[in-house]
Formats: sequence, structure tokens, C-alpha cells
Amino acid sequence: MKRLIPALLLALAACGAQPAAEQAAPTSLTWAIETQPITLNPQQWAQNKVRLLVFNQFDALLTRKEDGSFGPWLATAWKVSDDGLTYTLTLRDDVTFHDGTKFDAASVKANLDQFRVPGYNPAVAAIQLRAYQEAKVISPATLEITLKERDALFLDFLASPYAGQVSPKSLKSAKDLKFGGPDLAGTGPFILDRYVQGQEIHYRRNPAYNWPPDGAAHQGPAHLSEITYRFLPEAAVRVGALTSGQVQVIEGVPATEAGLIQRDPGLSLQTALNSGTSFSYYFNTSHAPFDDQRVREAFREAVDVDAVLRAVYQGTATRAWSIVGKGGTFYDASLENSYGGDPAKANALLDAAGWKQRDAQGYRVKDGKRLTVRTVASAPFVRDRRDILAQAIQAQVKQNAGIDFQVKIVDQGTAQKALDDDAYEIFENSRGDSDAGAALNLILPTGGAINRTRFSDPRVDKWLTEAGATSDQARRKELYTRVQREVVREKAIVFPIYVPADQIAAQKSVQGLRFDPASGTPANAYDVRIGT
Repeated sequence: MKRLIPALLLALAACGAQPAAEQAAPTSLTWAIETQPITLNPQQWAQNKVRLLVFNQFDALLTRKEDGSFGPWLATAWKVSDDGLTYTLTLRDDVTFHDGTKFDAASVKANLDQFRVPGYNPAVAAIQLRAYQEAKVISPATLEITLKERDALFLDFLASPYAGQVSPKSLKSAKDLKFGGPDLAGTGPFILDRYVQGQEIHYRRNPAYNWPPDGAAHQGPAHLSEITYRFLPEAAVRVGALTSGQVQVIEGVPATEAGLIQRDPGLSLQTALNSGTSFSYYFNTSHAPFDDQRVREAFREAVDVDAVLRAVYQGTATRAWSIVGKGGTFYDASLENSYGGDPAKANALLDAAGWKQRDAQGYRVKDGKRLTVRTVASAPFVRDRRDILAQAIQAQVKQNAGIDFQVKIVDQGTAQKALDDDAYEIFENSRGDSDAGAALNLILPTGGAINRTRFSDPRVDKWLTEAGATSDQARRKELYTRVQREVVREKAIVFPIYVPADQIAAQKSVQGLRFDPASGTPANAYDVRIGT
């Protein structure tokens, strides 16, 4: 593990940012993580598990608190006009980026306008910032943002990784802006100074940091002097690294390994459900066989989800019944036990759809073509033993209904090409948006940024638009309930499977580990310390 050299320790002591006791005994930590980031630019954020890395290096304008309300961060206050179209932000005036430039209203405007650069992040520009019209600098500490229409999700955007503030200077000079990395300067509690693809990422403490979000456990710089995240995708390897003392913290602890940690008196284990959407299979309705609703329903009926989850997760996974995660504000509990797990019904549906014959391997065929469905998953997004889960579902749909479910895990480029070429029948996805409405707006509307079902329903579009335009939570719940019932029960567009969760296992000497209240994923390392 890399240690701070004496000269650097003296430099930190000279700045006077830390109490003397902490200066005399700086600490370092090694943390093993499951998923290697495909980007470290917060404005390109796509993997929920990378949230902890993003918020080490960058700060957002607002924070989402435990009760779901918003709190101050780089913005100390905000005011919304009566018509809901103007947001006035009051900003901190004591913040500097890691490159030494000052954070102010002009830098926030530059970050917002960056999303208007063609090709930068068209999905965010089209969804989260679809209502953004302009930002005006009123003073160095005051920014006025004007929207074209009401957007109930705009505050959620300001508290998301997408609102992570990047030095405008580095936005212009970064060698690989889309990926980010050491070239991008944030304002966060840690400075990214080393990234080795496939191996690790290293941060050192920002000695000037004194602007944590509302609700942080302490003020001033981070407790840790440095932190190294090692990329260890294999769960058994991560657990072995922890129990052998090679690392002090790991995330992503499957049920198969949890018992080992719980039996060790020197280790601790925490878990939390993620926010946003359930992990679901989305059926591509643009071509056969899932252009036929009977086949979509048959696939779901052919799977005993409870049995699959018991086998793969040994009773630790939470069954999903809706596209919205169970326990979420907008979750519709009426969908529970309303479909699935009936092989006789699955077979009757397939017979009615004309898939009556079987080939030598037992798969159903029609007009000489086997009933085949494909999923093409991107390796960086495979977590929680989802590859094993897919194999268990593959076995059930073959045995119970004669469906040939083909599972491929490939690199990101190959997966994207399959999506672009419409060469798939099932799209796997879960999203960790703190407001499930943000996820629904990406996945379900006609032309949605990640609408991989190719499903289009004017009523669903209307309900989503109305829900996004009102701040009345009761009305939003009513509208999102209609959406869930339509896409899950009435049209069978979605096959919800489980509610993602995150786990943190650590040596008991490591204190201050927690989950991000907005997402349920591990929080950044700002409050983490090594104690006795």
C-alpha cells in the first residue's frame, strides 16, 4: 500500500487544516470494489456502484437526506419561484477546485451549459435537463436558473452525481473528458491522483476541504490521508482479501460469502436496499417473439422467482414485483402475487401463440424456427451474481416452457452494438436514481434514452409527463401507480426480479462507513476513519 512520504506529511501539517493529533498519525485505507468504472466523470455517471468514487472527487450542489428531503451542499440555499420556472441558488463563497480555481456562479453555469455541447451526454440533456433554458450569473455567489416548464425532478438533478461540479478549466483541458480521471478537477474531499485500469484507483486527502454536505458527521478535511480502491470483481477474491488483511473494506458481499464474515469476530457486515428501480428483464417488443404479449407473459410464468432467488442468494434477496423498487415512495404493492410462477399457464400461452412443436432438444419451434431469446449484458454492469441468476432462469424457462434463453456477457462496446442493432430480446437493468421518476422517464417513454423495450403507449407518456411536472407527491404516486400497473400487469413489458442491495464488510477498526441515503449504495470515504 502506498504511504505518504515525510515531505508530503510536513506539507499537510503546514496547511493547518487538520487537528494536530490527526496530522501526527495520518491514516490510509485499502478498499476492494466489485465494479470497475467505465467513467469517472460525474456528468457521465452510469453505474450506481461508482457513486462512492464520484463523490470522493466531486461535490454536488445539494444533498439528499435520510428523510428524502434536500439539504445544502455547495449551494447553501435555494428558492423556487411561484410558477416553478425559476430557481435561485445561493452558493458558498469559500470553495476552490483541486486545480486552484475558484468555485462560483460562473462555474456552475459552465457545468450546466456543458450538457448542451453536442454528444456530451445527450441522455441527460434530453431527460434530466430537458426543461433547462438558461442560467444567469447574478453575483459570484448567486445563480438564477430558468426552466422552460415545471420539472419536479430538477432538485433531484442538483443533488445527483450529474451535478458534480467540475472545474471549467479542466472541462476544457482534459485529455479524455468523457472518461474523466486525474485530468478532471473537482472540489471533493479527495483528489484523484492515480488510476490504473483493471487494478486500482488512488485518492489523497484534499487538505483545504471544509464544505461537506448537510448531515456529514464532521467538518474539515477527511480523516483518511489516502485511500486506494482495488478492482476485484470476483466475490470470493474480495472476501479472501479482507479476511487475510490485504484490504480493510470490501463492498458487494454475496450470500454465499456472508456467513464467513459474520462468523469472524474481527469483521462487520452492513447491508442496505438500493433506491430507484428493481433489477428487471425488459422485453424487446419490436420483433418476435416478444412482440406477442402471450410470449412475454409465458416467459414470466415459466420462472419460479422465489426458488431462483433462494438458490442464487440463499434467502437474502428481496423479491421484486414492480419496476419501482419495493419500499420506494411510489411502489405499488397491489402488483404483488399478481403474476408469475405458473408453468401450466406458460405452456398454455405458448400453445395459443402457435409455439406448439418441440425440437430434439425440447425447445419449442414454430415455422421451423426455435423459440430463442437473447440477453447481451455489458460486463461492467454485471453485479450481484447476475450471471448466475441468468443461468438459473435459463434452466427454468427451458425445463418449464421449452424457451431457449441465451445469455451473453460481453464488453461495453459489443453490448452497445447489440442494442443499436436491435440484436437482443431481453435488456437487463436496474437504476439507482434517488427519485424513481427519473428512472421511469429514461426507460418507459416513447423515444426514452434507454427505452430498450421499444414499447410506446401515449397514455404512459402522458402520465409520466404529468408526474414530472407536479410537485404534489400524492398526485405523482397516483400517476406512477398507473404506469406500473400498465407496464407490469396489463402489458407485461417488464419482468421484475429482485431489489438490488449493497453490502459493506470491514475490519471492525474501520469506523464511519455508511450508505448514501439517496441511493442505498456505499457512501464516499469522507467520514471514514480508522479507530480502536
